[in-house]
Amino acid sequence: MGCCRVTDLRHKEVINSTNGCRVGFVDDVEVNTETAKVVSIIIYGRQKFFGFFGRSDDLVIKWENIQLIGEDTILISHCPFHYNNKPKRLKLPFFH
Repeated sequence: MGCCRVTDLRHKEVINSTNGCRVGFVDDVEVNTETAKVVSIIIYGRQKFFGFFGRSDDLVIKWENIQLIGEDTILISHCPFHYNNKPKRLKLPFFH
C-alpha cells in the first residue's frame, strides 16, 4: 500500500479512464476527521466570465472511484459526479 501527502495530490490532473477525458486538476481534498481518511478529491468549478459572475459548482470525486494515482495524473472510473452546492452569493447591480 502506497502513501503520499495531501500536498502531493494537489494539482495532479484527473483523467476519466473509460473515455480518456480530462476532468481537471485536484484543488482540494475532503477528509473525514473521525476516521482520518480521505473521502474525496475536489476540483473547483470554472470561473464564469473572468470571475465576475462567480464559478460553476465544484466537482467532488469519491475516493472509491479513484483507480490509480500516478506521478502526475489520477485515473478515475466513470462515475456519477457529485457537485457541491455552494451558497448563493448576493448579486449587486453594477449601477445604482
